[in-house]
Amino acid sequence: MIHLGALRLLEAIRDHNNRHNRQVRFYQAGSSEMFGRVAETPQSETTAFHPRSPYACAKCYAHWQTINYRDAYGLFAANGILFNHESPRRGENFVTRKITRSATRIKLGLQDKLGLGNLDAMRDWGFAGDYVEAMWMIMQQDKPDDYVVATGESHSVREFLELTFDHLQLDWHKYVELDDRYLRPTEVDLLIGDASKARKILGWQPKVRFQQLVEMMVEADLALAERDKRNLGH
Repeated sequence: MIHLGALRLLEAIRDHNNRHNRQVRFYQAGSSEMFGRVAETPQSETTAFHPRSPYACAKCYAHWQTINYRDAYGLFAANGILFNHESPRRGENFVTRKITRSATRIKLGLQDKLGLGNLDAMRDWGFAGDYVEAMWMIMQQDKPDDYVVATGESHSVREFLELTFDHLQLDWHKYVELDDRYLRPTEVDLLIGDASKARKILGWQPKVRFQQLVEMMVEADLALAERDKRNLGH
């Protein structure tokens, strides 16, 4: 219930501010998935939304409610439109972590195959630590606003896959199977963000590059796979 959660928080903040003459600050965590079938490339704060999933639709609702409460009631309510941000803490159901977790387990003989869907989908992947810094900076501004947070580079799932397996000195073609079950009914083909506003106003820019990010995640999951192997007594 992403959309209702944001709305209820905004209404609670409005009521609290009125009762206590305070200014609570609110940050809405938006997503590049809101752009969906993109109207232009790269995507900026002014790019039209065309969501392609229930998740993305809910994020759009929360985004516009944030703007509405900011305009109507003077709330400090800001939107961060974050493109894909990854780290070793990423959930294993997300494709990036699924790849690094499975590849390292394959390397150590704990897993045989990896099933994936669309390898040609393009995403703007950055490091979560950099993006958290951007979120903090958004909340330190004198006035609330909306910001795209992205690296400005787009890479395919296939590229992420290749870098992961190359780092482990494995040939991914031997282990990866394409599985239609992992294909989206409405695919988002290309996402790449224009974070020039964040660079100009916030002074923010990403520090971790794509290859560094992949290697960071692989090394973290390799350590986990080694622990798993020890626990199994291999």
